[in-house]
Amino acid sequence: MKFADKNVKKVVLAYSGGLDTSIIIPWLKENYGCEVIAVAGDVGQKEELDGLVEKALKTGASSCFVEDLRDEYVSDFIWPTLKAGAKYEGRYLLGTSHARPVIAKRLVEIALREGADAIAHGCTGKGNDQVRFELTIKALAPHMKIIAPWRLWDIKSREDALAYADARSISVPVKKDTNYSKDRNIWHLSHEGMELEDPANAPNWERVLELGVNPQSAPDKPEEISIGFEKGTPISLNGQVMGGVALVDKLNELGGKHGIGILDMVENRLCGMKSRGIYETPGGAILYEAHGLLEQLCLDKDTISVKKQLAIRYAELVYNGQWFTDLREALDAFVDSTQKYVTGEVKLVLYKGNIISAGLTSPHSLYIEDLASFGDSDYDHADAEGFINLFGLPMKVSALARGRK
Repeated sequence: MKFADKNVKKVVLAYSGGLDTSIIIPWLKENYGCEVIAVAGDVGQKEELDGLVEKALKTGASSCFVEDLRDEYVSDFIWPTLKAGAKYEGRYLLGTSHARPVIAKRLVEIALREGADAIAHGCTGKGNDQVRFELTIKALAPHMKIIAPWRLWDIKSREDALAYADARSISVPVKKDTNYSKDRNIWHLSHEGMELEDPANAPNWERVLELGVNPQSAPDKPEEISIGFEKGTPISLNGQVMGGVALVDKLNELGGKHGIGILDMVENRLCGMKSRGIYETPGGAILYEAHGLLEQLCLDKDTISVKKQLAIRYAELVYNGQWFTDLREALDAFVDSTQKYVTGEVKLVLYKGNIISAGLTSPHSLYIEDLASFGDSDYDHADAEGFINLFGLPMKVSALARGRK
């Protein structure tokens, strides 16, 4: 066989039940003659996981594990990224990016437990996910073999993949007239392909949006909510303490209702090309806005400034699949230090795609009304003269020196 490797007898496959991974099971068996163990990480795909075990077994897997990773995903991956304020290229809230390392981590754990010789994935050779999966595997199981069929087989397009599936009577949840490439988890839903491949085309919002509505179609009545934070971590909604999974789910519902968190973006992929996609992150958009507002109240100017600079690097690490690195852990240590006073409540109004601040409170607020007030206070205005003289001294010296010349 073309790809036969006698040392590969058992393979753990990152399985979603989508087009690519559905055809990979028979492809691995045909070309390696190996046992295939399918592993699906539940990071909030909801109904996409229905019937997954039966389907995997029907297409040739010896077993299929569906692992509930939602709590771990939110607490260990989403919350740290939120607290860092990380947005890739200043916009993308990293929904696909930080879901990959938690899934790949579980793939490694199961591969080691089951005595597998290799881990396989269905990522294309053009995208970022291949890097995210493989860097995680290299970090956690450096000697594990990795099989990436899209870099090996003769299938060159989604049309070829559909034909391969049809020839083997494999049912896939993709039709030729609606085959957006989608990725869904508890944090977001992304859409790529079809008319979106041309940046000149406006999205077909009625066909694309699933988590929410176009802001123009959102309710005419605004809705006020409040979010509580403790040391930078969201802990409550409208006064009710909630776990991370439940909190994100509810905010997705509220944000989607009001057309919040819709992003149409042309981004720079790690492999060098640009890609255009639609991201729906209603709950995430609300949480980023609320967290940022609370930081403005609780953190000093210099800390905010440095944190924003490091957030750019943090986002790049997450996007590039470098979660399990010393640098990311070091940045987390800095971020956690900044968050020790980011506790309080943020009130927001949701209205037709907008997130409007409606008040902030915190026991660690750095806003002192007596100092900031336009009314009478203990502040001595005369102090400003000396400050301005010293602060402006370099400019004055420069002007005098150049004047003499």
